[in-house]
Amino acid sequence: MIRNLFFWIAFPFLLPQALYVRRTAPRSAPAAGPAEGVVGNGEPIRLLAIGDSIIAGVGASTLSRALVGQTATALAKAGNCSVSWRALGQSGYASNKILQLLVPQLPDVSFDYVIVSVGVNDITGLTSIRNWRRNLATLLYKLQAHSPNALIAVAGMPPMHAFPLLPQPLRAAFGMRARIFDEVAKAVIAKQERSLHIPLDFEPHPSGFAPDGYHPSEESYVEFGSRLAERMLAAKA
Repeated sequence: MIRNLFFWIAFPFLLPQALYVRRTAPRSAPAAGPAEGVVGNGEPIRLLAIGDSIIAGVGASTLSRALVGQTATALAKAGNCSVSWRALGQSGYASNKILQLLVPQLPDVSFDYVIVSVGVNDITGLTSIRNWRRNLATLLYKLQAHSPNALIAVAGMPPMHAFPLLPQPLRAAFGMRARIFDEVAKAVIAKQERSLHIPLDFEPHPSGFAPDGYHPSEESYVEFGSRLAERMLAAKA
């Protein structure tokens, strides 16, 4: 893959920028509040969210206002149902840590819908394309084995080419790598039953980002939660 080769050729020149960002970037706390909840009335369904800082709700005040809570609210409203949601998220986790440390924490109940957010920490942590492909496929397999009837929605890579925190040309390089990872993810997901890829393409303007310039704002969580719910309900219909 030519773009991936170009990234690795360019990265030694970008390393000082990357190390500076890692040293000076603000460390935003995960969202407050309980890691589970119930919204809506009607037929009960279960929603699991698992993955990185997006699932941990960084950028939102509480998990109910982050991606998992906003998706649950939109599902309950559009589906006229009661949604019992649970979040298993950890800021900074790449795909290998999600497999090793979060998957073993899956509760002993089956879910109807699963949201997965993974990949950004693989990009910044320089995970190889080969390992990214393998880890994502393994994660989807384990989630399907845990909840065989669940629809699994995998969030696409965010617009790293527009992250305000990242200086140029590091921003452009990570943006290019994010697009490569997203293409690999789409190919992996296409081979899995009951799984779909949903682009995480919130508007790359200041209101779309949290104050740290790296995570989504609460407004973006509302927008993407609604889109996730719409796509998942349509796929289940």
